[in-house]
Amino acid sequence: TLALYRAVKTKYAGTGLAMQAYLFRTPKDLQDLMPLKPVIRLVKGAYAEAKHVAFPRKADTDRAFFELSDTMLKAAAAGNCLPIIGTHDIALIARIAARAKELGVKPGQFEIHMLYGIKEREQQRLRAEGHTVKTLISYGNAWFKWYMRRLAERPANVGFILRSMLG
Repeated sequence: TLALYRAVKTKYAGTGLAMQAYLFRTPKDLQDLMPLKPVIRLVKGAYAEAKHVAFPRKADTDRAFFELSDTMLKAAAAGNCLPIIGTHDIALIARIAARAKELGVKPGQFEIHMLYGIKEREQQRLRAEGHTVKTLISYGNAWFKWYMRRLAERPANVGFILRSMLG
């Protein structure tokens, strides 16, 4: 995947890549990609990985997510990365937005991506604050299978979806 990204990125500068914060390898992969001025959509990670591959605890993943975001924001301040924050964790988004402000990274120099129908009020609030917020929509013949797969990958997602739907 990373080799393919490198090859495509040299021809198409706006090409982006999703990276999972809970993987132990992600900090090194991110550093290796920095010379490309990458577009990185950082997500927490949803698959049940082995303990030697990924953080098993949410708190560790959240810490890694913030640290990786900080690395990308520092690069964004220098014009060397477009960080895309792919999470519905509002407290984490607030910390990242505050860090961006500290570093002088303007709202248009990073993006926040969230799924359609989840935390819509928060998405609107973030937009009103001047942040670039994009809504991801699953579509096509396999949209339902995609959602069911996401739920099956990590049972905690079921509770997350229910809490989001109920406000």
